[in-house]
Amino acid sequence: MKSLLKKLAFGAVVLGVATSAAVSAKAQEPTIIAVTHGQASDPFWSIVKNGIMQAGKDSNVQVDYRAPETFDMVAMAQLIEAAVNQNPAGIVISNPDPDALGPAIEKAVAAGIPVISMNSGISAAEKLGIKLHVGQDEMPAGIKVGEKLKSLGLKHVLCVNQEVGNVALDQRCAGTEQGFEGGKVTVLPTSSDPAEIESKIQAALTSDPSIDVVLGLSAPLVGERAVAVVEKMGVGDKVKVASYDLSASFLQSVADGKALFAVDQQPYLQGYLPVTFLALNARYGTIPAGNVASGPSFVTSETAAQVIEKSSQGIR
Repeated sequence: MKSLLKKLAFGAVVLGVATSAAVSAKAQEPTIIAVTHGQASDPFWSIVKNGIMQAGKDSNVQVDYRAPETFDMVAMAQLIEAAVNQNPAGIVISNPDPDALGPAIEKAVAAGIPVISMNSGISAAEKLGIKLHVGQDEMPAGIKVGEKLKSLGLKHVLCVNQEVGNVALDQRCAGTEQGFEGGKVTVLPTSSDPAEIESKIQAALTSDPSIDVVLGLSAPLVGERAVAVVEKMGVGDKVKVASYDLSASFLQSVADGKALFAVDQQPYLQGYLPVTFLALNARYGTIPAGNVASGPSFVTSETAAQVIEKSSQGIR
């Protein structure tokens, strides 16, 4: 009996030591905080979060993903400041409004916390002291989209912006207009409500028959709605649809010839790479010396089928 008790006691000690070691190792893992303007429930941002969380697992770091409940720069600045107060090994931020978020970002930099921006804010990265940016430079991307639409012989683009004030989205429409030289670009502001998006697109197409292409700035929010409206109105032979970003449904429309193309900026990489870079920086002091371009690339009917599966898995 005494022998059994000794074995049990010894086992408890070993388990306690192992547990303590595991807790200690966990506590020593670097912590990286990500603050974005997009909620993880959003189809696009859920892919970004997937990349962020997978990078945390692959790099053995603790990751905390935060976002305001709506597109709210005051709330987002407060989240960045709260992250600074926790003194993490690094902060990942999207930066849709550098003027509003700049002071909070500068507090992080002044505190010696490495900051990497992703998705939006590339033009302000160096000025704010951000280490580097991972994403798509939206103005040049817009120019390429405008040039592609012009090459297809189209004349009037309806650029549907579901988040006016988001610098990155505003640049997409502005870049498209610049690249669409000689043609007309009309910006249609909406909210992110699907019913409002559909009704405004339909009203625009009804009131102006010269519109021959609807350009969404988000495939799941606008691109899919645009395809639905064009089909409902029976004007698919006259009005084409294209969109930035991907969704499995919109990619299927591209594959089926109901949409021209999707513009891929690889949101999974936008989430994955900053966490990986900050983890390497925390452990070894290594970090890329410049920005990393994650897009743009065009997904057309020839390539859409290959991308659909990964899109449905929350990777593309």
